[in-house]
Amino acid sequence: MLTLSVKSLWNRKFVVFLTVLSIALSTALILGVDRLRNEAREGFANSASGLDLIVAPRGNDVQILLATVFGVGSTGAGISWDSFEMFESNPAVSWAVPIMMGDNHRGFPVIGTSETYFEHFLHTGGKPLEFAQGAAFQGKESAVLGAEVAERFDYSPGSVVVNAHGAGSVAFDVHDEAPFVVTGVLERTGTAVDRMVFVPMEGFDALHDQKEDAQADPFAASSETNVMQSDHEAHDDHEANHHGHEPEKINAIFLGLHSKTSVLALQRLVASYPVEPLSAVMPNVALLSLWSVTGTAETALQIMAFAVALVGVAGMVVMLTASLEARRREFAILRSVGATPFAIFRMIVLEALLVALAGVVLGFVLMSAAIALAAPVLGANYGIYLELSLPSVHEILLAGALLLGSVLASLAPAIRVYRMTLSDGLTMRI
Repeated sequence: MLTLSVKSLWNRKFVVFLTVLSIALSTALILGVDRLRNEAREGFANSASGLDLIVAPRGNDVQILLATVFGVGSTGAGISWDSFEMFESNPAVSWAVPIMMGDNHRGFPVIGTSETYFEHFLHTGGKPLEFAQGAAFQGKESAVLGAEVAERFDYSPGSVVVNAHGAGSVAFDVHDEAPFVVTGVLERTGTAVDRMVFVPMEGFDALHDQKEDAQADPFAASSETNVMQSDHEAHDDHEANHHGHEPEKINAIFLGLHSKTSVLALQRLVASYPVEPLSAVMPNVALLSLWSVTGTAETALQIMAFAVALVGVAGMVVMLTASLEARRREFAILRSVGATPFAIFRMIVLEALLVALAGVVLGFVLMSAAIALAAPVLGANYGIYLELSLPSVHEILLAGALLLGSVLASLAPAIRVYRMTLSDGLTMRI
């Protein structure tokens, strides 16, 4: 019966090909939407996987997460350096990284920070940042680039970058009088870090120095002079070694804790901090809030994908049903050589299974081709990095559900054939 089914399908190859293509497109859409959704969520989660708390001026948790971790938008008024030192010295805190924002480089966010960022920031389940080229900051005029920024503009160590004030692609004031020299390029992480430019806090501050005597060169004072200027610098010699510069204000603080169990106590401490209004955001909780916002759109995409799949299966049923009348002579001949009505019933179901199986396999191929073509565009424009990989268990289950649905849908024309062969016997109706 398998041989007969294959030969029968081949005899109607054009219509069968269209049906297979319809199911393949449905499969590719379902699996593509599911993989895109999962990769987007995984990319978001990986970007903040090494953070226990984000301290920022009081505001919405999701907004703070997007601004500080993903470089989308901005936070409120700055946090004083004294507050940073207070939280860094808390016994529950293992490490603290200062974050400054507000500039961009050709649409990519510029982050002012210290070298501790590259030492402590973790991604993708605890992986540290690594350098593909060069090294971390080597002076206040240096810059470290994410992999996507370096690839987009063909930057490498020694390249000169000029930043501008403003978020996103908006540039209110181009700081062409104070360029930065690239000293390092990070390995690709598949997270928002790939789309960021990192500069030392001293260099970031110098760009926004409003003193009248800082005219053509905002880097007029050397870091060595600043360190030796006063007793205040000597008092914070330990901090200078770790952070290199003490700005008056920063935008956020990334915190890593000795124990995860102390996160709620520290969050309450930040919320009740009397010096200035602050928020302490747990990245995982903020991500859940973000998913609740985007959940409706995800559900709509899934419904659309399953609707297309339903149309593909319906097309297969129509193809099988429409061919029944033309195949009555074929069924009569099969009966004459000993085939039972149930055997012919099984042949129709088998044909449906073969068509659906071919469609699912072709769907996986089409999805892989689409990922190969779309991955560079999605990575460059949206920060979503898709990789070719073997089907996951979830994807196999989705494909299995589509196959099962196709088989169940084929029961209608198969039952009709069963009744038809019972009533026809060996006599053809003309």
